[in-house]
Amino acid sequence: MSDISPETFRRTFDATRDAVGQAIVGHDNVVEQVLVTLFAGGHCLLEGVPGTGKTLLVRSLAAALDLPFGRIQFTPDLMPADIVGTEMIAEEPGGSTRLEFRRGPVFASIVLADEINRATPKTQSALLQAMEEREVSVARRTYPLPQPFLVLATQNPLEMEGTYPLPEAQLDRFLLKVHVGSPQLADLLRIIDLTTGGSRPSVPCVADAATVIGMNSLAREVVVAPHLRELIGRLVLATHANGDDAPSLVRTVVRHGASPRAAQGLALGAKVRALAHGRANVSEEDIRSLAPSVLRHRVLLNFEGEAQGLTSDEVVAEVLRSVRS
Repeated sequence: MSDISPETFRRTFDATRDAVGQAIVGHDNVVEQVLVTLFAGGHCLLEGVPGTGKTLLVRSLAAALDLPFGRIQFTPDLMPADIVGTEMIAEEPGGSTRLEFRRGPVFASIVLADEINRATPKTQSALLQAMEEREVSVARRTYPLPQPFLVLATQNPLEMEGTYPLPEAQLDRFLLKVHVGSPQLADLLRIIDLTTGGSRPSVPCVADAATVIGMNSLAREVVVAPHLRELIGRLVLATHANGDDAPSLVRTVVRHGASPRAAQGLALGAKVRALAHGRANVSEEDIRSLAPSVLRHRVLLNFEGEAQGLTSDEVVAEVLRSVRS
């Protein structure tokens, strides 16, 4: 049982959202989904053009929760050791030497993987063990990562030259893929005021690592009614061309559907959203509101779908329309 009460969960969630909102303007839905990812114990992929506040969002979240922050700038020449660390020769006082492990930037609670698709697949794969098992292996030794542990990766959807598509195995390890759009006029004017004045907004600290871990535990205790658990399963299976509930569009244009991780992630995310809205049980609205972000990066189109210019978002929207509880 978690030491965190549902009311404490809701208050902390709201306080964290408000704290991050001191620096991030016009992205309320993005902030909420990032918080859902954190308190569900997952990882998040943020996709948006440069200058939309993705890096600031990650830094602000770390400040609001007083969590260690690490940044990895992904480039084509980045090597796996630049992420996880490496063994170095260290000299002892008596003149002898020994191997000493120097930890990489992945040893932080909140890790910003900036422009993750600019690194080679070999380097991208260095995050696979860290994201799934919360540990890294170097020279036949395993090192645990700090808890909580959250990878927030960013990528630019427009500039494709010099980038490498993320492997399906790595995409599947992200609980949510969130689109970060451009702000509206009112929000843009407020951004101008906040960032070009004499002082920069500060982000207050509202919680700590122990609180986040307790919230992770409480989220798992939330009840999902049998008919809603079945809805989650049906939604995931409907993204497969051979699924019983698959609409005709899926049967025509989908090469691979969502994995079982999608069902797990959708259930966990819905539990967190329910607690954040003051409920101890999951509703259908929780499931449907998170389904696009959970499924979009796990639905892969075939040649026909790509030739038609379709997107996975359009396919997921059709699945949500066709599968009813």
